[in-house]
This record gives sequence, structure tokens and C-alpha cells, in this order.
Amino acid sequence: MKVIDKIALVLIIIGAINWGLIALLEFDLVAFIFGDMSVLSRIVYGLVGISGLWGIKLLFDKDQ
Repeated sequence: MKVIDKIALVLIIIGAINWGLIALLEFDLVAFIFGDMSVLSRIVYGLVGISGLWGIKLLFDKDQ
């Protein structure tokens, strides 16, 4: 697994945990750490979204 794939996977997991916390506890961990829709939180959300799209590629990789 390439480094970029591992980074994407970690960000996908962070996004999944954050969504789980939102659903179960109504607690947004990213907003708590970086501020509600601050520049940093928007960057994190953007990276998680891009990683989710990258994860689609991981589904179809023949190397794994």
C-alpha cells in the first residue's frame, strides 16, 4: 500500500469517527478542535472528502 493510500485511509477513518460522533452524541470533533467552519476545519473536511473519493480507487486496485 502506497503512502498516499495510507494517508487517505487514515483520513477516511477520521471522517467516519467524526460522523459517528455527530450521529450518536451530536458532537462534531473537527469543529471542536479547529473551530466551527474555521479555515482549518474546512481544510480537514475537504481532505476527508478528497480521501473518500480516493477510497473509491482503493476498492478497484488490483495490487491489494
